[in-house]
Amino acid sequence: MKQLPTLAAGVLLTFAAATAIGGTVVEALLAGYRGAGASAFDATRGKALYNGTFPGEKPSEVRQCTTCHGVDPNKPGLHPRTGKTIAPLSPGANPARLQNPDEVEKWFQRNCTWTLGRPCTPQEKGDFLTYLQGL
Repeated sequence: MKQLPTLAAGVLLTFAAATAIGGTVVEALLAGYRGAGASAFDATRGKALYNGTFPGEKPSEVRQCTTCHGVDPNKPGLHPRTGKTIAPLSPGANPARLQNPDEVEKWFQRNCTWTLGRPCTPQEKGDFLTYLQGL
């Protein structure tokens, strides 16, 4: 667990350096994940993560990204408990998406923990962002 603050600091430093030389937020995040040990990113793995099913807290419970974000990341989703509309996850359909690295990391933390039952790895984050960028 002591490595997590170091990892976060490394990602943020890489982000700052990459954006300072004209990179996008996603490019900078991907560079940070590579610096944290991730290998080549794969949109197919990102799509599989998005469409995957994971066990919930109860044996009968299944969790998925699609539960809230919908099957098509280009369309709005719906929070199952609150009924609140969730803006499209794809930056192609929602240009405001993936513009703030702190927000991206905040939602990875919340959603990975809920969906997967653990934080996403740098590899999973990079694969997922690569998938979204290709939509």
